[in-house]
This record gives sequence, C-alpha cells and structure tokens, in this order.
Amino acid sequence: MNPNLQSLRPYAFERLNALKDGVVTQSNLPHVSLALGEPKHNPPDFVIEAFQDEDLLRRGLTAYPATRGEGELREAIAQWHHTRYALSIDEETQVLPVNGTREGLFSFGQAVLSGRAETFAILPNPFYQIYEGTTLLSGTTPYFLKATEYPEIHSVPDDVWANTDLVIICTPSNPTGRVLSTQMISEMIEKAQEYDFVLASDECYSEIYLNERQPPPGLLKVAYELGLDNFNRCISFNSLSKRSNCPGLRSGFVAGDQKVLAQYYNYRTYHGCAMPEHVQKVSAKIWQDEEHVIANRLVYRQKFEQTQALMGRTFGAQTPEGAFYYWPDVGMDDVLFTQELYRRENITVLPGSYLARHFDGVNPGVNHVRIALVASLQECVDAIRRLCAAVKEIAA
Repeated sequence: MNPNLQSLRPYAFERLNALKDGVVTQSNLPHVSLALGEPKHNPPDFVIEAFQDEDLLRRGLTAYPATRGEGELREAIAQWHHTRYALSIDEETQVLPVNGTREGLFSFGQAVLSGRAETFAILPNPFYQIYEGTTLLSGTTPYFLKATEYPEIHSVPDDVWANTDLVIICTPSNPTGRVLSTQMISEMIEKAQEYDFVLASDECYSEIYLNERQPPPGLLKVAYELGLDNFNRCISFNSLSKRSNCPGLRSGFVAGDQKVLAQYYNYRTYHGCAMPEHVQKVSAKIWQDEEHVIANRLVYRQKFEQTQALMGRTFGAQTPEGAFYYWPDVGMDDVLFTQELYRRENITVLPGSYLARHFDGVNPGVNHVRIALVASLQECVDAIRRLCAAVKEIAA
C-alpha cells in the first residue's frame, strides 16, 4: 500500500458523525442539518427534462466518453468565461471538464506535486480538506497559511516560497465566505511568477454572492489584466454544484495555462475520470443559462437578510461576502458547542477546528462553527432562531 495513505486524516464529516454517535437529542423537532455544504435548492427544471431524453441517455450510456470532453461543453464553458469575466478562453487548449471540483482538485494535486518532502503546497487554513488530502498523499509537505480573515501571504518565509510546487486559494472562501480582492489575487500571481509554482484557485462558490453589482473577481481575469494572456501558472476550478444546485451531477471544469493543462490532460487519460457524454450535454445547457443562477442567489440573499440581525446580536456575525456559510466565533469550545446544540435542539453544525489544522501554535478554526444555509428558507430561519436561543444554556 502507498505509505502516504497513513498520513490522511479522518474526513471532517467522519469526525462529526463520531461526535454525534450515541448522543440522544432532547428535541422533538425534526433534525436540521446546517453542516454539509450540499445545496438543497431545486436544480433547474430543464435539467430534469433533459435527462428524460431517451436518445441522449442511450448515446451516453453506450459510448466511452472523451477525456478532453466534447467540443460543445468546452465551448459552453469558454462562452461562460466571456459572459462572466469578458475573457477569451481557448476551448481547445485551456479548458478540461472534471467530475466536480473535488475530483478535479484532488487529481490535479497528484499531477502537479513533485512528492518530495522538502517541497511545499501552501494551503489556506481553515480549508477544504481535499487540499490537504492531495498534498499528503503525494508525499509533499503542507504549509498552512492562516486565513481567518484573508490569507496572510506576507507571513510566508522566502525559503518556503522558493520550494513551493503548488498554492491553492479559495474565493469566496469555504468556510469564511471571504472574497479575495483583485489586489490580493494579483500578489499571489506575482509570487507564482517569481517563484515558479502553480497557483490554483478553487472558485466553486464564485456565483454565490450577496451584492448583485459586485461579483467576485476570478483568478484568470486578474491574470489577464496583469498581462498574462496565456494565464501563465494560473489555473481555476469551478463546477455546477453550488451555482446550479447540481452536486449529484459531478460536473465542473479546470481552465487556464495550456502548458499545465496539457500535462494534466495526460495524467487524466490514465486516471480514467472522463465525464459521461450525456452529463456533458446537459452540463453545456446549464452553463449557458444564467436566469436560474440569479434566482438561486436571491434565495440565499433572503436567508441572510432574515437571519443576519439575530446572528449579529448573538455572535457579532456579519453577512459573508460570498458562499452560503456563517462562520461565527461561538465564544466556547466549538466541538462541545456542536455536540450540545445537537443534543438540545437536534440541529447539526460543523466544528470549525475540524476544518483547520494546528500550525504555528494556533488552530484558526477553534471556537468557530460553520453554519451552511442550504436547507429551505423557513428551515434555515427557524433553525437559526433556535440555535441563537440555545446559546446561553449551552455556554452555562
């Protein structure tokens, strides 16, 4: 067996299940999960209708799909970049389909990282655990960059930058909801050029933002504005999971530097992760439609509007810039808070310390919990009211 498997840590939700195991809730109300970032809004109707096309399904099920993806899907993704960022992407060389950003990010790390213990992958802390997993499995050393507010890139020593293979950023952030500014992204791009590492941006929450007039900037757009027409060393990931409420479709893309993508494509031909043709066909239709995305943002905006005042009074929590999470400091041990909230109210949240690592003397997730507003509007509003009302008793 690969000895690096022993370095992989239990996934956050495995730990959460173990924490709740044997705990009997005192509430008679139905369980509400605010832990998993799994959208519960309905996918677009046309998606359901498309999968009722027997000819489409028959063609997709009886053919091996192309690793590079069908031209129709890559063209739709390129057009989406033009619509979203006024950016020209070459669908032949600068786009590859992936089976959701989770699969893409993990396999990308295996292709990019050298696997030498003296080299680093710089990861935000707190973070999405897949970043750590692909780093550890490759044998590379993770360097956790404190990102309670924004990534503290100026704290990284020069010798770490000089030995870095890959830097991963996430904007809007999971779990903090912070959006990296154009200036912050520019600084990361400049570091990538100076120290010759690949900069990968996880942008799966890019279409969930609260101010309709201020969409988050994207890595490739910023790179282009800096004069990097070929997106040198810059790679972005996105998917239909959050944008279009289709996490079960397992459909996303990776885009950017064609030299990097050429090598990643070679890896993927062996990895055996080509997207089924019928999924590609439906995905292309989804990327071409923005009406459902705007409607989706409106529902999230309503959830925050109807819960922010109470969250602000109780925890001092602010409405996030993007994504669909609250990330409050609950003022006590986050693991105990999570367990007691489940015991008393039958509500599940995720301990912040499970989403971070102890590094440089601190775990930046301690005393925080991640609250995912993914349930229905009324369920979210009711659950937040119960959660805030229970705080005093939990803390007593």
